[in-house]
Amino acid sequence: MGYESKQTKNPGMGEVRDQNAVSIAILKKRELIRMSKETKKILFVCVQNASRSQMAQGFAETFGKGRVEVYSAGSHPSSHINPLAIEVMKEKDIDLSGRRPKGLCDLPPVEMDYLITMGCEQTCPAVPARKIIEWQIPDPKGKPIDEIRNIRDMLEAKVKKLLEEV
Repeated sequence: MGYESKQTKNPGMGEVRDQNAVSIAILKKRELIRMSKETKKILFVCVQNASRSQMAQGFAETFGKGRVEVYSAGSHPSSHINPLAIEVMKEKDIDLSGRRPKGLCDLPPVEMDYLITMGCEQTCPAVPARKIIEWQIPDPKGKPIDEIRNIRDMLEAKVKKLLEEV
């Protein structure tokens, strides 16, 4: 038994509607709603959104694909992403080169499930979130590339652990 297409005229509109197409559209919409309820929203915040939070976002998007919606922002965003952060993330096959630092005002007006701050102490303002976690991650600004690699690896491990909990 295959599906038979039922077509009906829409009164007053003169249009023909394929009932199967309508049913499929409804099912897809329901699935998107279900997924959006299950998808956890994670926000990584540091001061400049130029290194730490960008790297964490890159890892979370890569490892949590389809399970999480990920954002990053800075309390005082820089004008550009740290070129060394871009370089060390390329070593992990994650490209940050097309990104730009964002401020908190650039975030969508939604409550986050997780707010992860990265050692920005008093300069990280409160953002509505169900759970707030402070990660003490050294600021890579002005550090040599080997130290930035260590910071990247620290972030990778923390993001993987976070995604296990989500």
